[in-house]
Amino acid sequence: MPDHFVIIIPQFNDWEALNLLIEKINEDVDFQILENTTLLIVDDCSSRYRTTPFPAFKGREIRVLRLYRNLGHQKAIAIGLSWVAQNLPAEKIIVMDADGEDAPGDINKLAARSLKEPDKIIFAERNKRTENFMFRAFYVIYKMVFQLLTGKVITFGNFSLVPQQRLQNLVRVSEIWNNYPGGIIKSRIPYDSVLTNRAKRLAGESKMNFVSLVLHGLSAISVMVDTTAVRILIFSMLMSAVSVAFICIILFLKFIGNATPGWASTLGSTLVILMLQSFMISLFLVFMVLQYRSQQHFIPAVHYRDFVEKVESFS
Repeated sequence: MPDHFVIIIPQFNDWEALNLLIEKINEDVDFQILENTTLLIVDDCSSRYRTTPFPAFKGREIRVLRLYRNLGHQKAIAIGLSWVAQNLPAEKIIVMDADGEDAPGDINKLAARSLKEPDKIIFAERNKRTENFMFRAFYVIYKMVFQLLTGKVITFGNFSLVPQQRLQNLVRVSEIWNNYPGGIIKSRIPYDSVLTNRAKRLAGESKMNFVSLVLHGLSAISVMVDTTAVRILIFSMLMSAVSVAFICIILFLKFIGNATPGWASTLGSTLVILMLQSFMISLFLVFMVLQYRSQQHFIPAVHYRDFVEKVESFS
């Protein structure tokens, strides 16, 4: 039998774009995939209800999983994956956005790569983006900061294919509750990627602005907070070593009488204060991380039920 696909689409007040996306899925996804596909719409407690029915879907069925409260995109994805793992047997699970920027035709590419790499999660890596220059510039900065603080490279977002044999592992990764791609990188579940071009939004205005991008970046970095804390501590120790070297130079200049009166003591004391502050803050951060690692974490596969209000089916 052909593989059963489930496409998980989290959405919040994006019904118009979602309807257009369903139509594009009907048009662009290979028929052998489409006829064995279930759409799972994770409604993140939308404040606006649907005013128009869903378009006729050429796959199996549409299900809408409504949440009790608005949790945000990443948590909605974690809940959708956990619900599928518990209630809907499927060989391949696709995660994509509702706005249409994840092109449905790329599902065919993900599925083709999954045939070659059946044990890996397959991400859609962005080859070309359509956002404005400012957004793209800050996105490049985000990727550079992420690599600097975590030692990992992130070139993809949520659009991905999860094979059934990895789903049960994934929904027990607590970090996907905070950031889905970051959680997969942290979990060491094997993954691969295919190059895709980001499409344009089908309807409405994007909810991703500068503030949202910063929060998204911080959430991705926070997933690897233990690595980040150690790197910051090492950087602090290196800066402390540089400060000590400068203090030695200042003392030497003062000893041979080439230092301006008052300059050496002022600069030296400033360097000592900065050195101690940076070291203590870094050390405090490391102890916070160690305390965090000793606590019981939120496991999506166990706790997702607390947020699910109801599940509706549409033929």
